[in-house]
Amino acid sequence: MEILAPVPPSTVLDTPIQTAHAWTIGLCALFVLVTLVITVRARRTTQGAVDFYAGGRGFSSTQNGLALTGDYLSAASFLGIAGMIALQGYDGFLYSIGFLVAWLLVLPMAQLTRNTGRFTMADLPAFRMRRMRVRLACTVSTVTVCVFYLVAQMVGAGALVSVLLGLHDGGTFLGLSAGQARTGAIVLVGVLMIVYVMYGGMKAATWLQIIKAVVLLTASGLLTVLVLALFSFDPRALLGGAAEASGHGQAFLEPGLRFGVEVPGDAARTLFNKLDLISLGLALVLGTVALPHILIRFYTVPDGRAARSSVNRTIAMVGAFYLMTLALGFGAAALVGSERITALDPSGNSAVPLLAEEVGRQTAGPVGAAVLLALISAVALATILAVIASLTLASSSSIAHDLFGHVLMWGRPRESQEVGVARFSACVIGALAIALAVQAQGQNVAFLVGLAFAIAAAANLPVIVLTLFWRRFNTRGVEWGVYGGLSATLVLMLLSPVMSGKTDPVTGENLSVLPAWIDIQVFPMENPALVAVPVGFACAIVGSLLSRERNSARFTELRVRSLTGWGADRD
Repeated sequence: MEILAPVPPSTVLDTPIQTAHAWTIGLCALFVLVTLVITVRARRTTQGAVDFYAGGRGFSSTQNGLALTGDYLSAASFLGIAGMIALQGYDGFLYSIGFLVAWLLVLPMAQLTRNTGRFTMADLPAFRMRRMRVRLACTVSTVTVCVFYLVAQMVGAGALVSVLLGLHDGGTFLGLSAGQARTGAIVLVGVLMIVYVMYGGMKAATWLQIIKAVVLLTASGLLTVLVLALFSFDPRALLGGAAEASGHGQAFLEPGLRFGVEVPGDAARTLFNKLDLISLGLALVLGTVALPHILIRFYTVPDGRAARSSVNRTIAMVGAFYLMTLALGFGAAALVGSERITALDPSGNSAVPLLAEEVGRQTAGPVGAAVLLALISAVALATILAVIASLTLASSSSIAHDLFGHVLMWGRPRESQEVGVARFSACVIGALAIALAVQAQGQNVAFLVGLAFAIAAAANLPVIVLTLFWRRFNTRGVEWGVYGGLSATLVLMLLSPVMSGKTDPVTGENLSVLPAWIDIQVFPMENPALVAVPVGFACAIVGSLLSRERNSARFTELRVRSLTGWGADRD
């Protein structure tokens, strides 16, 4: 089949775009309406702490696998990775590889985690150690990771609405400017996530993720098939067209366009570029295992075996999705072109919506362009909404169960009190995230997602691993590991090129978060995980060795519980 040339933005008719906007709003409204109905129904069956935190532990492995898939496939996966592939070719796909390989580590941890804990990450170390100090440290880490992730997702929602409604170039929609539309989108998304968590708890969040996962996989599969059909289902033709349209030729299909770039005459910079790639891989792979909103989902199934089965299903679905990002990314490069993508959004997040519009136009004319663009746009917004609901639930659960229930109430709260605090915490976290996202909407906050993964890898992972496998681990080790890993990650990120000192070598444009006149760059890499993760483990080990606290009997009991699940739901 002959491939039609991409239509320049100036030639796209206003009527199809306006139709797409109407369809987008309609589909988003339908998704919100359906999920609100589910939330109301979930409220009726959410009685105690087990229902609110773990959905009554009544979800099957297939349902939980879909929910895990929905939790993990954020807007960064759907829009960001496809956009990176469209602009950077092979190097963009490295993100997909890192995200997928991470689940091979999650698989053996799922059953152990489900058998050992009850509701939050802190339940694991608190079983062996002094509960209040351990739970306080884990709450700090959990809330920090979730808030960073939340702000990035909500700013992304605002930016996405601005692009999808055509406001990025100074236009208006229903009298709203781009800034007003972004702010409105952030507030609306924040209010919805508070409603989902307050009224539905884990049951509503799980069904929200299941619906989102099914819709996302279906829409991505449809778009993938349509893209491949335009190239007669010949992957070589797709890759060849992408390489030719990219302007990089064969180099587009080879490593080195973004990561591990060799700088002629600068051996040090070349080395740091390669180390930065390794550091990014560590953050993606190790951080996934310790993300709070992923960990708490293992508690929604009846037993450890179901948790392990749910991860198996997640690996299959996530793997299929990331294979589809190849077709979406290279398809956008071939059919849309990098110039058109970067003109709309320099980060590449517009690649998939533009691809949907172009594929729809070539397949079914202007109407097809409007409908397919609306479908993909609605899916993208639903993706953001679902992920932030899970993040809010993870942070509010930690505040209520760990901080309030076990620190402030000495482990003796009434269930009604604890669930009430969880709902109130969802309001507080939601309000904080809205305020931060509104203030940060003019900034490039893409680094916050990577920072959340790095903190999880450096602060949470040492605690989980050493709790399960090291007899000498103790309370001081947990505290030093959490605070040491957290501090190291934040300090290294503050002193990295992400925050200051990074400029475009051609134009001289400031590429850092802070203004150009501020230059505090000391750490040469953008991803701190390569240093921060060893620091987190080292702090945890040294802290444990410097403390006389020992409880070998409790460790033995924990090992039995982690392997058998005996007594997992009684404490």
